[in-house]
Amino acid sequence: MGWHPIDLSRITHFSCTMFDKTPSKESVNAQKTRKGLSRVFHAGGYSIQGLKAGWHETAFRQEAVAAMALIPMAFWLGQSWPETALLVGSVLLVMIVELLNTGIESAIDRIGPEWHDLSKRAKDMGSAAVLLSLLLCVGIWTAAILQALRA
Repeated sequence: MGWHPIDLSRITHFSCTMFDKTPSKESVNAQKTRKGLSRVFHAGGYSIQGLKAGWHETAFRQEAVAAMALIPMAFWLGQSWPETALLVGSVLLVMIVELLNTGIESAIDRIGPEWHDLSKRAKDMGSAAVLLSLLLCVGIWTAAILQALRA
């Protein structure tokens, strides 16, 4: 029940690794060391993986299916290239914001399943961003359709 000496061999290893600021080879992100076309090629692969991961989200799938119809319609509805670009861009913006929202939700979920006010706030803000992008898209499309009907 008294004082017990500490095993210094175990603590020395922990102390040395704790204060060693040299990154180990396993912890270095390989993408950071790539240059030129190799970096672009690998970044493209990560982007494809992100799109595949987004496809597993119901909301993203619904928006992607809607985009498959809306983007060709934009080329028919748009009366000039800026209008067509605005119609297409508004649809793509919704998909971009949805992917970012999913990324935020995934990062929050990785932290832990327990409820926290900051986690809720981050998820709510991501959801609000999706809502605003959808409202913008609907507004742009409504204006373009009304203008086409008047012509």
